[in-house]
Amino acid sequence: MNRPPPPLAPRTAMVLAAGLGQRMRPLTAETAKPLLPLAGQSLLDHALDRLAGAGMERVVVNGHWQAERLRAHLAARIAGPETVFRHEPDLLETGGGVLAALKEGLFGPEVAAGSPFFIVNGDAFWLDGPRPTLARLAEAWVDAEIDALLLCHRTSQVTAEVGAGDFLIDPWGVARRRGAREIAPYVFAGVQMVSPRLFAIVGEDWPARFSMNRLWDHALALGRCRALVHDGLWFHLSTPADLAAAEIALRRPAMGAAR
Repeated sequence: MNRPPPPLAPRTAMVLAAGLGQRMRPLTAETAKPLLPLAGQSLLDHALDRLAGAGMERVVVNGHWQAERLRAHLAARIAGPETVFRHEPDLLETGGGVLAALKEGLFGPEVAAGSPFFIVNGDAFWLDGPRPTLARLAEAWVDAEIDALLLCHRTSQVTAEVGAGDFLIDPWGVARRRGAREIAPYVFAGVQMVSPRLFAIVGEDWPARFSMNRLWDHALALGRCRALVHDGLWFHLSTPADLAAAEIALRRPAMGAAR
């Protein structure tokens, strides 16, 4: 049963499914990474089910590698939410992909009017903690103060390779990137909530292809990028070994109950 969204929570989201998934080869030699199976269904279906459970009514999904297979997979889904597929002939990276969907009005009137929305990486896989993760993000949103809210996970709780981490987070959720010689205790978990305001700095001199990191850096400099620490389980899925390890972990009785 889908849970009703909390007041003023987003009803629109985007799943970024246009990557090449090169580190996941050979599994992605003939399929898009978000279509790889985990615990009995594709990563893409896991993400869409989580979004449906949080009250999403419309989800934009972009695709590049094996785009027609992605389109067919979405068309075959019976459960909600409504999905809008955007074929990305040329890779635009994360920021460029979202901006293209915004410019085409694919998110609908609420986002066009300034409402925030979720962005979920196509390979993001998480298990909720005591409370639903997306609801926690929505409740942590303060529109007057935030342009980007990033879900982060403790690097010490990740078994896969995540390098030196991504962010340091103060008790109020204000994030900063790690310095050149620092080790950061938190890694971005592939889920974010953003305002359309975040894209206002994109000018005509910007390339069509750019990363969300460039927008985050601007918001970080203004103190308008916050982070929320995930209180459930999260799996970093970069390589076939990561996917296999997650599959084994999810077969444990305690994990199965958590799903």
